[in-house]
Amino acid sequence: MTRDDLAVDRNPVPTGLATRRRGGNRGAPLLRTPRTLPRVLGPGEVEAVLGALNTARDRAMILAMLLGGLRRCEVLGLRMGDLSPGERRVFISEGKGGHQRLIPVSAQFFTAVGDYLDRERPPVDHDHVFVVLRGPTRGRPLSADGLDEILDGVRKRTGLPKLTCHQLRHTCLTRLREAGMALEAVQAQAGHRSIESTRVYIHLANSWLVEQYLTASAAIDAGPVDV
Repeated sequence: MTRDDLAVDRNPVPTGLATRRRGGNRGAPLLRTPRTLPRVLGPGEVEAVLGALNTARDRAMILAMLLGGLRRCEVLGLRMGDLSPGERRVFISEGKGGHQRLIPVSAQFFTAVGDYLDRERPPVDHDHVFVVLRGPTRGRPLSADGLDEILDGVRKRTGLPKLTCHQLRHTCLTRLREAGMALEAVQAQAGHRSIESTRVYIHLANSWLVEQYLTASAAIDAGPVDV
């Protein structure tokens, strides 16, 4: 048999993206679209955000995401019994997919919560931590739209092009990784079920990568050279 005997009339590989041809996924791309991650806030931007907040309640919610890596739904789902100020830990009872976890959060968060509870939170008949402070719904649990509206106001006052709950969470988790926190620990803090989610989610700042490379490169250069 010669090479010509194996020739085919047309290219069997379809042009464009490869697609699935089985079951109910006919035409679905086999190639995964790269996930776009939000931009990390710089130190000056974080300071501007915190300086633009109007209430201790807002500061506490922002710090929960910025220092604890909580999701928006996790912040809004916090109950009074979930907070352990003495241990500086927060129990996430309403995590993504119904998963629960107990995580540490900076003392700055608990200080802001204490200020909010002492000065701003009205008497209520429920145990949700964060509530509406003014208007006809005063005392009711704060909604996702309410939190987004707060962030939108902060964005306008600071001049930031974009500010979201996910961006605050991502900033926290990225900074923890840059500071040397083990990837498995970041995974636990974030509440990711798979370490692969953490690998995709965390990207390292160029300055951190350069520093790590230069340290490793210096160690290599100082050692014997194999020829």
